[in-house]
Amino acid sequence: MSIEETGPVPQSGHDPNRWTVGRIVTAAVAIMAVIGLAWLLVDLSQFLLLIFAAVVLACIFDALADGIGRLTGLKSRGITLTIAVLVLLLVFIGAFVLFGAQFAQEMNTIGESIPPALEQIEGLLRRLGYGGTLTGLLEQGTQDLSSIASRVGTYALAVGSGLTDFVLVFVAAIFIAADPGLHRRGLVLLMPRPAEQPAREFLDDCGNGLRGWMLGQAVSSVLVGALTWAGLALLGVPAAGGLGLIAGLLDVIPLVGPVLAGIPAVLLAFTVSPMTALWTVGLFLVIQQLQGNFLQPMIQKRAVNVPPSVLLFAVFGAGVLFGGLGVLLAAPLTIVLFLFVQRIYVRDLLGKDITVAGQEDA
Repeated sequence: MSIEETGPVPQSGHDPNRWTVGRIVTAAVAIMAVIGLAWLLVDLSQFLLLIFAAVVLACIFDALADGIGRLTGLKSRGITLTIAVLVLLLVFIGAFVLFGAQFAQEMNTIGESIPPALEQIEGLLRRLGYGGTLTGLLEQGTQDLSSIASRVGTYALAVGSGLTDFVLVFVAAIFIAADPGLHRRGLVLLMPRPAEQPAREFLDDCGNGLRGWMLGQAVSSVLVGALTWAGLALLGVPAAGGLGLIAGLLDVIPLVGPVLAGIPAVLLAFTVSPMTALWTVGLFLVIQQLQGNFLQPMIQKRAVNVPPSVLLFAVFGAGVLFGGLGVLLAAPLTIVLFLFVQRIYVRDLLGKDITVAGQEDA
């Protein structure tokens, strides 16, 4: 048999069709892997947020433990961390024992006073001739409050789940704070060797930024809560202590928190008089200016100077994507992402010479 009859013998490993099919299969598998990873991250978003909350709380424990070690001269990490956790628990338990009954009574007062306040506002609007659309909105708000009250059992289950999550975050934060270097080294080991040093620097930036933010935010929350409490008490607004507590807690939410805190305060002020409500609005405007022009720059100086517009969009974005937990963690999440963009993307990947937030030298 001649060569012409049998044709050329195909050479192994050079079939173009086989290599084309291989590339298509590889691309399809890669796309499916990316889609699967994205779906997994979205599905586990609440779990990942709990991990991040544990890291933030671990930073608090770590800062307290370091401070106790400097003040007392203790070198044992276990002892200083135990003291830090006990101090934090004793502060919360002491506040609950001393003021828990008073705050519970004031919260009941707030809940009982809001419907009459809405009725007074509705009557005032009707007398002024603006009772149409605004009155409809107030009626819708009253119906929403009644609907919320009718679902107390469902919310009780949610609170129980929240307590379980809190215990999980609290215990995990203790384990992370017990040996932060171990977890840091583990994260760095997951990086390719050329990325190890940028990863270390990024983790250092995040630690410094979160510590500074927490210290400044704690001072801001205490001052905002105390000023709100004192101002409302001077104006004669009912449940001034409870409203001050709400204002201090909501101060954690950038830009939006003070506005949300002012709504129940103004409603309760209407139960005293419309003029008291106007003075209450003025009080919150003054506190907002103090917070924006003095307290917030102090926080940014100690942490990361994130533009207010970025913080505002971050709060709404985190709320849409992750719900209430995302809103509470919007500020630290924004700090971490802001540092990631500066340190990893702009400075290391793009090679641009910039000053990373919180660093003195570029």
